[in-house]
Amino acid sequence: MVNQHDVWMCTECGYTAAKRFIGDICPRCGLTYWRCRVCSFTTIGAFPPDVCPECHAKCEFSNITCYVPGLREADTVNPDF
Repeated sequence: MVNQHDVWMCTECGYTAAKRFIGDICPRCGLTYWRCRVCSFTTIGAFPPDVCPECHAKCEFSNITCYVPGLREADTVNPDF
């Protein structure tokens, strides 16, 4: 049985894999998802926008495509994890 810390999951379609998705692109839905750190707006694209389309703030976006259930967001966006 796979431990929950050994599973990577797409935040949109729920696809799971034993390792991080190549290029943070979900193999099932083929998309990369970004969340605004100010207002939590979620957008799709190869790269995050410079300005949030929802709150219009110039802010950082978190890549939320591929995450490990049970870990904090800070752990999931670290590419060296």
